[in-house]
Amino acid sequence: MSVLTAPAPPRQGGVLDVVRRRPILSFFVLANAASWLAWLPYILSNHGLGVWDFWFPGGSIGGQLLGMLPGAYLGPIGSALAVTAIADGRAGVRAWARRLWRWKVGWHWYVGILAGVPAAMVLSALVFSGGDVQVPPAAVLLALVPGLLVQMVTTGLAEEPGWRDFALPRVQRVLGAPGAAVVIGALWGVWHLPLYLTEWGGRPDVSWYRPLEFIAFCIAFNVVMTWVFNRTGQSLPMAMLLHVSINNVASVAWAETFPAMDVDTFQHSLLLGATVAAVITLVGSRGRLGYVPEVARLS
Repeated sequence: MSVLTAPAPPRQGGVLDVVRRRPILSFFVLANAASWLAWLPYILSNHGLGVWDFWFPGGSIGGQLLGMLPGAYLGPIGSALAVTAIADGRAGVRAWARRLWRWKVGWHWYVGILAGVPAAMVLSALVFSGGDVQVPPAAVLLALVPGLLVQMVTTGLAEEPGWRDFALPRVQRVLGAPGAAVVIGALWGVWHLPLYLTEWGGRPDVSWYRPLEFIAFCIAFNVVMTWVFNRTGQSLPMAMLLHVSINNVASVAWAETFPAMDVDTFQHSLLLGATVAAVITLVGSRGRLGYVPEVARLS
């Protein structure tokens, strides 16, 4: 074969080649960079540091929807889609997207998540409440349903296709399920850190330990999420439902249930509940967290 007819050697180097060779690292870097850059207006506005004399319309809710949510979408789900397309092509994108539609799981998973999450939150909060607990009004309890639906298409859809759908299957193939739960949980928590410069994180009254405690919560909670994801056949909707159930109860019904509980105490209770649940899950699954390598390779 002559030099003129020989196929050209594949191109090496460049950003795309780095993404193909290091898809996990590329995802984590891109997810943080994209979200943090997109959050700058929210952080610098009056919702955060007040460097920019500007308020997003709609008060605190408007700030989160218009200032925070775009960065959340751009980061985990946007980076996961981009890296999957570059590293795995169309077949990889299809496999990544299929997990988003795995709603067909046993009914007990729905009951366990929808009833178990609020029950666990209340039980752990009782340790810190001093007995000051109330039954929320019926209107608040009814609001949990639309609140859950909104959270599924905001928080759940923005974050879970990245952290659980993209990252978890790849990382646990390398580190195993417990190792992946710790690493992804820590990175998931770190991804939130710039938001502690905003009203989302309680600024200006943010205790120095609150971000660190939040990262610890993310690690413990991600142990449970990893088990649910694996045991449901890598069902992303179940991971989303588990995640947003905490957010939904906290944002809709918590103030009515524990009116005297401050933010720091609430976070203590979350960490306690997540830690207990993580220990039970690890012991009950004998440290495997439902991970079956042979099944994972076929997903």
